[in-house]
Amino acid sequence: MRICYLINGLNGGGAAFPMVEIIGLMRRCGHDVKVLALMRQDGRAAARLEQAGIPFEIIGGGPRDYLASSIALLRHLRLDRPDVLWTSLSRATMYGQVAGWLLGIPVISWQHSDYLKPGNRRILSRSRRLTRRWIADSETVKQFTMNTLGVAATDIDIWPMFSARADAPQAAAWNGEGLFRVGSLGRLHTSKQYAVLIRAAARLQALDPQRAARMEFVIAGAGDEEAELRALADQLGVKNFRLVGFVEQPSKFLAGLHVYIQTSLKEGLCVAAHEAMQAGLPVISTRVGEIAVSVLHEQTGWLCEVGDVEALALALLAAVKDPAQTARMGQAGRARVLARFGAEQAEAAGRDILRRLQDELQG
Repeated sequence: MRICYLINGLNGGGAAFPMVEIIGLMRRCGHDVKVLALMRQDGRAAARLEQAGIPFEIIGGGPRDYLASSIALLRHLRLDRPDVLWTSLSRATMYGQVAGWLLGIPVISWQHSDYLKPGNRRILSRSRRLTRRWIADSETVKQFTMNTLGVAATDIDIWPMFSARADAPQAAAWNGEGLFRVGSLGRLHTSKQYAVLIRAAARLQALDPQRAARMEFVIAGAGDEEAELRALADQLGVKNFRLVGFVEQPSKFLAGLHVYIQTSLKEGLCVAAHEAMQAGLPVISTRVGEIAVSVLHEQTGWLCEVGDVEALALALLAAVKDPAQTARMGQAGRARVLARFGAEQAEAAGRDILRRLQDELQG
């Protein structure tokens, strides 16, 4: 099949980085794939596409370039008509649904999150039938798509955007020397709720100043909230908080931590948290997306409600109080993620979806 993979933009992380692996499998199955991006955004995924030899084109401008992007998409699809239009993220899905309907091209759409903006939710619940098949990145997101958009279970497949590697670099247990490092990977965006993490660190200082002084909080990521987060840390007196910017090698970053933390408001599969489990790290997370299934409370990490500063601080305190038990929890999490998201399972799921789609289109 000739597949046009339409995505919002080429941001680092999120849905853009995993698409290289997804498209790699499509190509191994004999399909011809080209990526169209409605926006450049930070452009960090472009280098990965280039390195993988995946052709791509940015057809739109800024986030409000609605009409020009729509016209550019229709023009491109008319000149280079694919067999399938495969969409990723809400804006690309809405554009793709309209273009597919106008041009008679079947549309396949990813759903990546357990949240939709109210406007997008209303539109997609009405336009859901313009997508021939929906692809959820996890069982949690499948249930969300069924409940929120009214998509039938038979119209949704699950294709995890993550496959666990047994040979990934491993984190070492804290031996009591140096700093106990707590880290997170993600864009500095309100959806990640890093302000809540800073408040939890401040609360920890009040609960146990001595242990808090031996901890370090590190966020690897870039985004619009950088100045605001630095100001909040200064305001609350959290001196052991660092923003290190975007990291090219997340596995190396994770291997240098002792605990991973995810304070998100919303998530889908959340590749970063599962990569942390792959590295043998216990995960402290809000109860969102597939993380709430992967993390077993007080067995492979800790689960807290969104915005619960006190619960996050208590989880952090529990982790640093007993580093040996914390390391054992990380190893239990690693075993769990390898069992749930092994590379063979992920590949088999993708191959099955592609085979059935091709049979359907050819039939």
